[in-house]
Amino acid sequence: MKKKSIVLVTTFLIASLTLSSVNYTSTVAAAQDTSFTGLKSQPKYSYSDAIRETVFVESSLDTDNNGLADRIAVDIIRPKESGAELKVPVIMDASPYYERIGRGNEGEIKDKDKDGIIEKSPLFYDNYFVPRGYAVVHPEMVGTNQSDGCATTGGYEEIESIKVVIDWLNGRAEARDKNGEEVEATWTTGNVGMIGKSYDGTLANGVAATGVEGLKTIVPIGAISSWYNYYRYEGLTYYNNGPGGLARTVTSSARKEACQPVFDRLNKEADDQSGDYNKFWHERNYVKDVKKVKASVFAVHGLNDYNVKMNHFADWWEALSKKDVPRKLWLTETGHVDPFDFRRAEWVDTLHRWFDYWLLDIENGIMDEPAVDIERGADNWETYTSWPDKKAIPVKLRFSPGANEQSNGNLSTRPVKGRLTQSFTDNPKQTETEMITNETTVKSDRLVFLTETLEKDVRISGRPEISLSAKVDKPDSNLTVLIVDYGTDTRVHHESRGEGIRTLTQESCWGESTAEDDACYKETEKTTHTAPYEVVTRGWFDPQNWKSLLFEDQLRPEKKYKFQWSALPEDYVFKAGHRIGVIIAGSDYRRTIPSMSGATYTVQLGESYVELPLVGNDKKAIER
Repeated sequence: MKKKSIVLVTTFLIASLTLSSVNYTSTVAAAQDTSFTGLKSQPKYSYSDAIRETVFVESSLDTDNNGLADRIAVDIIRPKESGAELKVPVIMDASPYYERIGRGNEGEIKDKDKDGIIEKSPLFYDNYFVPRGYAVVHPEMVGTNQSDGCATTGGYEEIESIKVVIDWLNGRAEARDKNGEEVEATWTTGNVGMIGKSYDGTLANGVAATGVEGLKTIVPIGAISSWYNYYRYEGLTYYNNGPGGLARTVTSSARKEACQPVFDRLNKEADDQSGDYNKFWHERNYVKDVKKVKASVFAVHGLNDYNVKMNHFADWWEALSKKDVPRKLWLTETGHVDPFDFRRAEWVDTLHRWFDYWLLDIENGIMDEPAVDIERGADNWETYTSWPDKKAIPVKLRFSPGANEQSNGNLSTRPVKGRLTQSFTDNPKQTETEMITNETTVKSDRLVFLTETLEKDVRISGRPEISLSAKVDKPDSNLTVLIVDYGTDTRVHHESRGEGIRTLTQESCWGESTAEDDACYKETEKTTHTAPYEVVTRGWFDPQNWKSLLFEDQLRPEKKYKFQWSALPEDYVFKAGHRIGVIIAGSDYRRTIPSMSGATYTVQLGESYVELPLVGNDKKAIER
């Protein structure tokens, strides 16, 4: 399968990997004098009296090439009792978004009025955890806000800029205050838990992949694991100039001009024209370094996240699983949404117990609970022991012809006799809705294959694979697969503006407040809609990368190819009475840069199939 080629690419490009000594015990030093009740740390320290300070950690970086080492700004909130007698662990949210864009559903930034004074520490972590004997630390990624240098969109420099903060917390690096006086982190145990959504969680993944000592756990939420997969899918480019554009967006406004050469270099090295995997992307692939991970992982991801797509989570999770890294997982039916906004009370409680276990060594039983929570419909959660489900079996559903030329094809678990073919033409203007709707009508710019009506529920858990045996009459084109649930139902409306949630006017409070920084946030609720179908998952492919993601090979009209690629990983239940549909088409201009070649594919039906990871005996429900 095409999925295997990225493994070969990684092997090809890695000269050597050093396997770090890994110790997964949860025996860490507890903060002194923290009281525990009911197996939870309790609020006994004043939030209003907490120490608030800013330090600048010295790094070895010079990303703007000005001859000076980049300093990394770090804002700290910790109990006033921390120091000689009280040592506290650290909850860290490292981010590039503290100057603008902001964090959380309400877009909180540190210095709203730009007077140089931090009015608010974004999110609830400080309000909730500082009274419970934790320090909350907000490093600003290199190039952003008060930190020096330039952003490099996932590059070594960004990861190092956060790793060095953990080094400082553990006495391995130097820092100074605003007056230039050296500052030591004598107040901490050195135990660090990183958390964050999107870019913040991506930094957590990247730092964990360095194996840095002191990082005990990470909580990546909708996080990137390989930047190639953020801007590419199997050789196709989502949009041009992505890395340089994002670096410019997050770099401090005062340094954008000086950093323009860096942004230009990022765009050049990314190679939008080919879409191939190269050294630029390999540097930004954290999965390749999973052997170094020593921290436990509590991952959260949206099954319908089309910003940071599900392959980011799945690649990372599967690699962690092979190394038996301690881990926990929530999968939600929303899009790119923080669990604070889709399952608030349960999230705060679970996160509290997770940090207590990994940073304070409180034996609260959290690692004895089911490892995986998956949402089934709005706010309906089920628990499992693993993901993908251990009972999932790959089942080939072959493409077979319909009853006649006026009907679309079928999905069959049995061999398809004869050398039958069907053709379609890549239509770069075809919308996704046009691909999906009128599924029983034959059209020239797509192929549709359907099961019979399901007699029982059918669950998929894992990564669908596609194998298409076809000829193409042009040297270049695109391919798209859509797996669709045809059946009217009420589902989470993840394609709505809030990606499955709406923000309400009433607030709830989580922690202690001050006049400048309250712990109260607007409540949310799930949004649903009733529709006749649901796109369960999607996948795209550049046929010129049929051999490898490292290079392109122009297509020859006389040659029959075996195009193999993966759809985005999923965990979904098709209900009894519905039908499973597979759509094969050319360009999907909503998601990727379309091909304008207008190529026609002639597909060999009996040799082509989709392989679905079906759970248990669900194969029997679709046999034909």
